[in-house]
Amino acid sequence: MPLALILSSFVAASRIGGAAQQYVLAAHKIDPVLTPTVMYGRTPARGAKGEVTPPDVLRRMLGDIEADALFGQVDLIITGHFSSPEQVEIAAGVIERVRGTERDGPPGARPLVLVDPILGDAPNGLYVRVDVAGAIEARLVPLADWITPNLWELGYLTDRRIETLEQARDAARALGRPALVTSAPAGPGETGLLYVDRQDAVLFAHPRRPSAPNGTGDLVTASFGAGLVEGMAPVDAAERAARAAVEAVKAAEAWKTQELPIVALADRIVHPRAEVRIERL
Repeated sequence: MPLALILSSFVAASRIGGAAQQYVLAAHKIDPVLTPTVMYGRTPARGAKGEVTPPDVLRRMLGDIEADALFGQVDLIITGHFSSPEQVEIAAGVIERVRGTERDGPPGARPLVLVDPILGDAPNGLYVRVDVAGAIEARLVPLADWITPNLWELGYLTDRRIETLEQARDAARALGRPALVTSAPAGPGETGLLYVDRQDAVLFAHPRRPSAPNGTGDLVTASFGAGLVEGMAPVDAAERAARAAVEAVKAAEAWKTQELPIVALADRIVHPRAEVRIERL
């Protein structure tokens, strides 16, 4: 069974962060190992106060995972929320150790690394400390096989004002890593997921839903990572991730729930049929 290591937040009663991603990956038959960087009872968007995992505790947890010889089995690493530069440095070290661990499989095989640079969002801007943002930019982005920022985070990382699809495409390429950009500019009343690599740029757009629960970016990152592990072409994995996010948001709206119904929708997330508008740049 494929194995994924997630370094991000754990929120017991909300489908956001690593707590959402573990269920998405499980639906794809990928065994998730979640190492929480911070723990909440419910989403901080509704006023919850969390407990940051101290660096020494985080280091010990990861050491125990490594001691069980799991680093050599990891197919996917997802990084998300961090609360301190020390946590970021620990994560960078883990990525390097996992990549350096002897593993079964063809020569040159190595785990995929998806970095979701959780820094902030419009309109309020940065919601992690400046030194945390700096550490993510300096240590994790260079280690990524793919990055999955939202539009505001992409602008922050590239020090650019981004208002158009073309500007988003050019900013992503300036980072030197292929990217999947959430909340990308789209048509009137739409929002989009923008796929960018060296050759291609493709927008997957869908109607904006004002009551969409938090966590769609986390769902997209996990769904995209699952597709890559399954051997899908990256652009096809991105399309499936976009459709899966639309499925989850529409279901949450229909069921009048504040959370993404990931577990109930497992089959529809793996095999989504929601419509998206596809535009090649």
